[in-house]
Amino acid sequence: MTKALVRARAILRTGLDDRGRTRVETMRSDPPITLRQTAPGEVHLVSTGAGPLGGDRLRLDVEVAEGTSLTVRSIASTLVLPGTGRSLMEIHVYVASGGSLVFAPEPTVLAAACDHRMTTAITLEPDASLFWREEIVFGRHGERPGRCHSRFDATFAGRPLLRQEFVVGDPDADGSPAVFGTARCVGSTLITAASKEAEVAEGVAVLPLAGPGTLVSALAADAVELRNRLSWGESRVSV
Repeated sequence: MTKALVRARAILRTGLDDRGRTRVETMRSDPPITLRQTAPGEVHLVSTGAGPLGGDRLRLDVEVAEGTSLTVRSIASTLVLPGTGRSLMEIHVYVASGGSLVFAPEPTVLAAACDHRMTTAITLEPDASLFWREEIVFGRHGERPGRCHSRFDATFAGRPLLRQEFVVGDPDADGSPAVFGTARCVGSTLITAASKEAEVAEGVAVLPLAGPGTLVSALAADAVELRNRLSWGESRVSV
């Protein structure tokens, strides 16, 4: 039997309670994207189905209200599997002035033969704060990754903050020293705070942006090494 293609949209919004504290006002799950509040102002993504599989179209909307703080993590890694056509994961984020968002899920793993697209669109108002970490693992142990096209767009106070796009799974480019070389993982962290200066260490770079932010980028042989390198880069940024 052929698996039915999934169309899912989950929504997460914050607000202030009567005491001026952050509360989750809207938390609408749409399997396989399931949201669970695990602490005040903290939500975990829980996968309640396989995938995404080829052909699935998933979307997550996050809206952080003025003066509120939200942390979003995940229970486990996301495994992208092959199927019929290309899968899509869209994330749309709005952070109001004075709002703060930490988005740090576990890595996305690209299984062999998958064809996946990831798009992230973030709008930050003046005085908004963001910590956004993204990690991608090139296949499960011993396998080549499928294909993934990732696009990231962030604006701050109506002006571009970061535009980033890359492709994983192109055999002619992946192994190039100018692209991924021998690395099996790639990751980045966008922080709306300034680093003192640009820094480069083994497998990691800390780069101040023209807007109010810093981009930490890293390559590594495995997910543990990648997280360690990103964490080192993040520690160089004054928040």
